[in-house]
Amino acid sequence: MSNQYSAIGWNRQKRIYDAVLFSFVALYLGVFSVACLIWFPEITAETLVIRATSTLAILMLHVILMIGPMARINEKFLPLLYNRRHLGVTMFFIAAIHGTFSIIQFHALGNISPIVSLFTSNTRFGSLTQFPFQSLGFFALIILMLMAFTSHDFWLNVLTPKVWKSMHMMVYAAYALIVMHVMLGVLQYETSIVYPLTMLCGVALVISLHLAAGLKELQKDKEGLSPVADGFVHVCDADEIPEKRAKIVCLNSERIAVFRYDGKISAVSNVCKHQNGPLGEGKIIDGCITCPWHGYQYLPHNGQSPPPFKEKVATFHARVVGNSVQVNPRPNAEGTEVAPALIPQNLL
Repeated sequence: MSNQYSAIGWNRQKRIYDAVLFSFVALYLGVFSVACLIWFPEITAETLVIRATSTLAILMLHVILMIGPMARINEKFLPLLYNRRHLGVTMFFIAAIHGTFSIIQFHALGNISPIVSLFTSNTRFGSLTQFPFQSLGFFALIILMLMAFTSHDFWLNVLTPKVWKSMHMMVYAAYALIVMHVMLGVLQYETSIVYPLTMLCGVALVISLHLAAGLKELQKDKEGLSPVADGFVHVCDADEIPEKRAKIVCLNSERIAVFRYDGKISAVSNVCKHQNGPLGEGKIIDGCITCPWHGYQYLPHNGQSPPPFKEKVATFHARVVGNSVQVNPRPNAEGTEVAPALIPQNLL
């Protein structure tokens, strides 16, 4: 967390992430190209580029959309989530290469602008088998371009987290356009069922993972917690929370992160002010709750970001009775200081 923008520093995790990503891209393009040249020796270089980049971009987009629910289902996938923007930007540039070569090959040989040709060469919008599917891919690429160009936190700060998040949720609109782009294109130009079946399997997998992750989160929110006294609710035993980590509980339809640190317990809202990241999946670093998504920090006893930052999250009263950690589900005003609950010495 920093109070000024600076050049991205590639730490060890980012280097490994990017090395694996670029190695995969190179390997895929190489293997795909060799396979195409063996099976279709008459294929032109332009067609080879179009097919290789299209299949790679679609594969990467599916992976991008699956990372989120997979991280919800299994925490081992979280490292993929933290640097997902690298994958998204790379995917856009590959899709842009596909789009550029497609426009050049199919629309640059006439006497009008290629972009104008894209939208005027086929106007059969009322026909399923002759629908101008290329325009769908064009609009999907525009959405991906906006997301890629605004991926840096500078734009998140300028646009505000709410607007930025809403813009980047448009990836699902882009995905729907791409699915229709591919399926309609296959319907018009391909006879093999391999292409539509592969796409449908990908769509089914994305939907299934999102449903599975949603059901898991719903079950977590419905976990029965026992009211005790004075408005407090038993949420867990003290030894269930790892040191400098949290247990996430849902009270009154609000997720609360209950942290254990230095023999104390503090409870804050689970929602980071930066981008609604899950604070409870982070850890306490240098005395501050650190969001696992982008490193935003909050002091556990008052929910305030350390100066000069001004972000605040709601706090909750907590206490430890014996080994029982109890939280009052009524939130305090954001940034309200609450004395941490002390864990008995015999439990440390």
